[in-house]
Amino acid sequence: MASVLGTRSSSAILASRPLSFPASNSKSAISSLSLNPGQNYGRRFYGGIGIEEKMGRALFAVTNVATEVNSVEQAQKISKESQRPVYPFTAIVGQEEMKLCLLLNVIDPKIGGVMIMGDRGTGKSTTVRSLVDLLPVIKVVVGDPYNSDPEDPEAMGIEVRESVVKGEELSITFSKINMVDLPLGATEDRVCGTIDIEKALTEGVKAFEPGLLAKANRGILYVDEVNLLDDHLVDVLLDSAASGWNTVEREGISISHPARFILIGSGNPEEGELRPQLLDRFGMHAQVGTVRDAELRVKIVEERARFDKNPKEFRDSYKAEQAKLQQQIASARSSLPAVQIDHDLKVKISKVCAELNVDGLRGDIVSNRAAKALAALKGRDKVSAEDIATVIPNCLRHRLRKDPLESIDSGLLVIEKFYEVFS
Repeated sequence: MASVLGTRSSSAILASRPLSFPASNSKSAISSLSLNPGQNYGRRFYGGIGIEEKMGRALFAVTNVATEVNSVEQAQKISKESQRPVYPFTAIVGQEEMKLCLLLNVIDPKIGGVMIMGDRGTGKSTTVRSLVDLLPVIKVVVGDPYNSDPEDPEAMGIEVRESVVKGEELSITFSKINMVDLPLGATEDRVCGTIDIEKALTEGVKAFEPGLLAKANRGILYVDEVNLLDDHLVDVLLDSAASGWNTVEREGISISHPARFILIGSGNPEEGELRPQLLDRFGMHAQVGTVRDAELRVKIVEERARFDKNPKEFRDSYKAEQAKLQQQIASARSSLPAVQIDHDLKVKISKVCAELNVDGLRGDIVSNRAAKALAALKGRDKVSAEDIATVIPNCLRHRLRKDPLESIDSGLLVIEKFYEVFS
């Protein structure tokens, strides 16, 4: 599934259903529709749709249907109408640890994502996909396939950065953060993007079609059953997660674009462990267990039955709670830069990491960031020891394993060391 979760990609919609666009819109990027995908009238064809190619002074021409559909507003309207109903985040019963880790990553994407491991049928995928309704709105450059940030040069594509250097004015719009699903069977070309070699050789133009990493830039990349992901795709994710950039090398041609995303993975430990290199790239680790309380199990079953019977009515019943949580997330994101953490608490966090023999400094950094995000979520401007106690097990326990045959610690070892140091 190479589409944004909760919505179908614009290109998939265009290829599968008839569309009508207002004739009065002169900015339409689609100049004609062809019912015969085999005919070519000087345009490239994707799914039977003729798209005029961009030719100009830029380094390469991006031909991406998903970003050139009429207008941003039209594409959003089409996606909203065709989206399948998503289970509300606030309707999920229990699993507080997993929900907290996800919320903290939305508040501060620099935490580095979350790895969710647990029994089958515990709502891991449902919870992650339900996050799509709560994702905040960000500024993006209109028509840019990489969701470039108009205010941050590090999150800009090459073409946008060139426009800024030339002093050109950028067209800016607001868009929800993307959530992209990376399927296990995806090819490397689909993940990284691919180059039109024929066009590059015949016309000397670097025509690049962006992949899933481009779509996930400044968004969320979700990998279900991440422990079953092919090694070559794991290598691609490791490279992009480490550098924040994706580089495509084909036939001597090199194209790079920003690929900064929140990496969320889920899986069942019984089906295999994750490579240590990739496990360390996840900022936080959440363990999910099967609910044992009979009353809670009944409630979960009843709620799911209500949703399956009438999704719209069920979602409407949680609309107020969803809006309240969404506002809380937006407030936390805006107040996060003002949250402070005392030097003494920073020293104690690093002491815990050192005494647990955690490799590297990523554990220290993530623990500080997660504690500040939790304080912001609670509406405070100062981190407390209680905030650190809440998040530090999730930040460190997957970094303790030295032997690949060992299982990941449940967090008890981290908690014991925390109280030993902070007492």
